[in-house]
Amino acid sequence: VQLQAFGGGLVRAGGSLRLSCAASGHSFRSYTLAWFRRAPGKEREFVAAIGYNLRSTWYADSVKGRFEISRENAKNTGYLQMHSLKPEDTAVYYCAAQNSGAPTLASRYGYWGQGTQVTVSS
Repeated sequence: VQLQAFGGGLVRAGGSLRLSCAASGHSFRSYTLAWFRRAPGKEREFVAAIGYNLRSTWYADSVKGRFEISRENAKNTGYLQMHSLKPEDTAVYYCAAQNSGAPTLASRYGYWGQGTQVTVSS
């Protein structure tokens, strides 16, 4: 499956942004979809994931209650709705897909999008 993330940009603290992840190729609906991010000078970290059947979601503690992950399998698209953004959310955000379990582990994801920059100003 091929993934393309887009929707990033510059937003003020407290604002909202929605990222999208467009998939093509193999059957998107059979994969767990996740978002990871990498801030300058930091390791890549898990943000959120959603199961192929939409019944399961996982969130990093740092984004719980502020971010919401969703997907539309009919459109081969996933989303990350971000609210109450903070300067520490500034990072390149990547979408990823896999079907081998452990949804919060980056090492389990075999398919990655190219990343989209999110910058939150204070």
